[in-house]
Amino acid sequence: MLTRRTSPKKYFNRGLLYLLLVVSSLLMIIPFYWSVGTSLKLERFVFASPPQWWPAPFSLESYINILTRIPFLNYFANSVFVAVATTLGHVFFDTLAAYAFAKLKFPGRDKIFFLFLIVLMVPSQVNLIPVYRIMNSLHWTDTYLALIVPNLTSVFGIFMMRQFMMSIPGELLDSGRIDGCTEFQVFHKIALPLAIPGIATLVILTFMDRWNDFLWPRIVLNSEKLFTLPVGLAQLQMKNTSNEAQIMAGTVLTALPMIIVFLFMQRQFIEGMTAGALKE
Repeated sequence: MLTRRTSPKKYFNRGLLYLLLVVSSLLMIIPFYWSVGTSLKLERFVFASPPQWWPAPFSLESYINILTRIPFLNYFANSVFVAVATTLGHVFFDTLAAYAFAKLKFPGRDKIFFLFLIVLMVPSQVNLIPVYRIMNSLHWTDTYLALIVPNLTSVFGIFMMRQFMMSIPGELLDSGRIDGCTEFQVFHKIALPLAIPGIATLVILTFMDRWNDFLWPRIVLNSEKLFTLPVGLAQLQMKNTSNEAQIMAGTVLTALPMIIVFLFMQRQFIEGMTAGALKE
């Protein structure tokens, strides 16, 4: 039996690809490793020369301090509540709007969607003052409502989910209508399960965005009991400008939920990110 020989050029291209993957992985892993290592050092060794790549001695003092000296768990609970609430809002409203734009016919549908896409070109910072004035007129500033309600949906989420809804065969939806399902039942029982990869992508992107958001919570919040983690850690930095180990410990603890969410949903996330590329 004849076997096809792999050309030297193919070996070179594959080796170059692996080299690029290794280098890019190191560029992403090293900063995170340095953050974790710094959080496990004593403060006097953070700026040691030469730098210590391995904490010696190994210490959990920074983690103990950040959990006891500031209301870290309260900041954490606030971030979880806000991130989960806004993520659920995105899953419901974005997918519902995407279904309407992709599968329902109504006057001006394409023109309205085109106006939505124009909004993507407007920087979010432009809306800060108008949205703040609306929140203030409703007496929602310094409340959870100001953090959650303006972020329950997004044009990007609607656009992304519309692309997934477009890939669902219309015949499946028509079969549900013939069986007597209402339009919402068709959406809930047929379209939504088929869009799980897109929803997983939307959940991860939305959760990360809301979890890391600093600017908007800092603008609308005044009470420390309502601070989210990014705002609380910024306060920690202002109060302890030289305690880098403690700040790094807070950063590591802040990153853990995002890592856990991605680990649980990485398969659906990868399917969602690659789904569009596999369709003709």
